Order: sequence, then structure tokens, then C-alpha cells
Amino acid sequence: MSDYLIIGGDLRYSRLAEYLAEKDGNIYAVGINAEPSANIHLSFPDYPVNNIILPLPVSNDGININAPCSAERLPLNQVTKYLSPNGVVFGGRFSSDVLDIFSGHQIIDYSQREEFAVTNALATAEGTLQIIMEETAFTVSGQKILILGMGRISKALIRILSGFNAQITAAARKYSDLAWAEIYGCQPLNINQIDHYLHEYAIIINTVPSKILDKTRLEKIQQGCLIIDLASKPGGIDFDAAAFLNLRVLWCLSLPGKVAPLTAGETIGKTIENILHERGDIL
Repeated sequence: MSDYLIIGGDLRYSRLAEYLAEKDGNIYAVGINAEPSANIHLSFPDYPVNNIILPLPVSNDGININAPCSAERLPLNQVTKYLSPNGVVFGGRFSSDVLDIFSGHQIIDYSQREEFAVTNALATAEGTLQIIMEETAFTVSGQKILILGMGRISKALIRILSGFNAQITAAARKYSDLAWAEIYGCQPLNINQIDHYLHEYAIIINTVPSKILDKTRLEKIQQGCLIIDLASKPGGIDFDAAAFLNLRVLWCLSLPGKVAPLTAGETIGKTIENILHERGDIL
């Protein structure tokens, strides 16, 4: 039986605790809304464990663990006293401050794994569809939609929105990405040329984590267009300019944890299992 200490996180990590317990793991869980059971203990362990799992992101301030379900602060510098000498600290998006705290210990960022990213891309795409349907008064079918970027999330979005007969344009810089846009049945567009076409779209979805839609470009977008930013901080939109121009912008971070926490929690569990299999820590 593998021992795990899960500290902090949202509903994803409650499901993660259940998932690992179902796999015959011995789980200690702190700072999450988990139900106690034979294999789930809502406390810190009284002995060092081999696997400590921290949330995504690990911390919002570089000092305390990201624990929205906990009324207490959980300092990062107290974590390693529960870690065995050869143990591993798992987490998502370690900042430089957090890396300094865990210096000298084995650290693995599960959010960098491809299987994690692909599954989360699908959940993000489904969540985006839900937002579109809730925030617009028209059908998706027949609407002109611009997707900025051609990564995993964009590909999942194209797959889903195409099923609703949307007219999709995918904008990217790399010629290889533009080729993929064509293969996926989209209208490809070099991202440097979007200025000429921004006024045409009813929905614009950004996935690029750099400022693509600045004030000059935002001024070209039609009133009533729904703009959704899926990019991680700092995002890809000048939000102040968008507010000044009275444009509808939604910055939708961490959608998998909000729209599909059970699936997202299992995805974290499966990813960590894969890592432990590769390390030979579990068979």
C-alpha cells in the first residue's frame, strides 16, 4: 500500500483522495473537503510518507499552500517534515519562490505531463462550450468563431465546436500550426493578420498567454462579441482597455476544476500513478 499526503486544493483533490484510496492507497488529507474512510485520514501523518501531493497551482503567494477549502493557513515551509528521505513532492506550477522552499528535495510537476495536459484540454474545451451557451442568446451553429492559438486546448475546442457546425478560424504564428488548422477543418489565419478580420466574429477565444488583444485590436472588435480568455496569467487581453471599450470579456482560469472536478481529480491521480510506475515505485 502506497502512502500519500494531500495538502490543499479544491474539489479536484477531494476526488483525488478518493481515487487513490480506491487504488489501495493510504491517504492523509489536510485542507480539503474529503470524507474520512478506512484509507482516508483527515490529518497529518505521524510518520514520514513517500508521496506528498500539492495543488495546482501549489501556492498563490509563495508562502502558503493554495487551499481554498481550508479556513487555516498551511505554510509551505512545514511540508517537508512529513516527507521521507527518498520521498517526492508532487505539485502543479511551482513558482520560483516555492522551488526555493523545496530545494534539495525531489520535486515533480504533474501539470507538465502530456497525458495530464491533454485530458485537461478536453475538460477546458467542454467548459468553454458551456460558457458560450450560457453567455450568448444565439445558437453556436453557424456562428463565426476565432480561436487564437493552435495548442491542445484549441484542438479540443475545434473538435467540439465543429460538431455544432460553427464556422471556425484558427489563428497562429507557426506555419506548422496553420497546417494543423487546415487538417482540423478550420480556416487558417496568420495571427499577425487578425487586425483585418476581428470585426467579423461573434465569439473570440484566446489560448495564448501573452497580450494578443491590445487596445488597438480590441477597438476593431464588434460590440456584442463574446471574448473568452483561457490563457494562464497574465492572460492575452488588455482587460482595462476592454472594460473601457465596454466589451464582454471573460477570463476563465482553471476550468477543469470548476466544470469537471471529478474527472480532473482522477486525471491528477492517473498522472501521478503513471509517474510512479515509470519510477518503479509501484507495479
